[in-house]
Amino acid sequence: MIGAGGALGILGVVLTQLGNPPNMGVCIACFLRDIAGALGLHRAAPVQYLRPEILGLVLGAFGAALATREFRVVGGSNTFARFILAMLAMVGMLVFLGCPVRLVLRLAGGDLNALLGLAGLIAGVWTGVWFLNQGFTLGRAAPQNKINGYIFPAMIFILFLFLLYKPAFLFFSKEGPGSLHAPLLISLGAGLLIGILAQRSHFCMVGGIRDFILFRDTHLLTGFLAVLAVALIGNLVTGDFKPGFTGQPVAHSDGLWNFLGMMLGGWGVTLLGGCPLRQLVAASEGNTDCAATVLGFLAGAALAHNFGLAAGPGGVPFAGQVAVIIGFLAVFIIAFFNSKISIVKPSAQEVSPDGKGN
Repeated sequence: MIGAGGALGILGVVLTQLGNPPNMGVCIACFLRDIAGALGLHRAAPVQYLRPEILGLVLGAFGAALATREFRVVGGSNTFARFILAMLAMVGMLVFLGCPVRLVLRLAGGDLNALLGLAGLIAGVWTGVWFLNQGFTLGRAAPQNKINGYIFPAMIFILFLFLLYKPAFLFFSKEGPGSLHAPLLISLGAGLLIGILAQRSHFCMVGGIRDFILFRDTHLLTGFLAVLAVALIGNLVTGDFKPGFTGQPVAHSDGLWNFLGMMLGGWGVTLLGGCPLRQLVAASEGNTDCAATVLGFLAGAALAHNFGLAAGPGGVPFAGQVAVIIGFLAVFIIAFFNSKISIVKPSAQEVSPDGKGN
């Protein structure tokens, strides 16, 4: 676990040095947003690129799962609810401007705005854990035909071919974060390594906080802390540690919405069972529900940019603020009605003298 976190931390620093956006050496939410843009799901020109790190992560995790016989095809557990939760969580993360991985990399780069994001993440996970303690569940996945588990990795491999040959129907940024990227083979290799290590360790950024709140278990949390420690050391060595609230790259300093955006993201992914990185790995292991969750993240990125919900360096647009509030309401409804607390108990007038219902 510590090795996986340490590798993720150092690769986040190295990829930034080699061309990825500052404090964004690895960001699952941002990179999925870029992929959505490359496929034309949104037309925000500065954030369009088929990120090799995501493609390599999936292919690496898929290969590792096959090699260790951990590739098991399951699904059919409230798939549409998972899609909606993922879409809403992505909107929250794009209001904050990053997933839990980038939150830690921002902290390691000195971005103090990420402290409010971290507080929001913890609050979101804590809220999700509260519903888990109230019996929240999206049901159990059932075994499926093995061919269904190969669809998601096959789609990612096709995207890899698209990246190599760049067909005319794809979109690639000429400026902005989407135009900043490390060399293709290095990015792909980094993704492969992250995917293999994350699959073998069951690494999850949100799972560490969740397990500590639930059981005081620190196993997954050590990976979270390893990302922070190694990336911080790396930034100190390279001179990229620049503490402060203002002037941070691809970030805004609106503390309230940094908190609320990441709280929405943390709540949503806790109910989903894992952070965006973990969802990608689980989809690569044959979980078709998690594959649908990844599609939900892509849809959320498209929604955020097509309707002007995503934040930028200037702050959070009013539409994005409204979207976060609506997101909280929608996640609450899904959480409440999939928990034991939603069961309606008979009133005193509806109970017969023998204690049984009418």
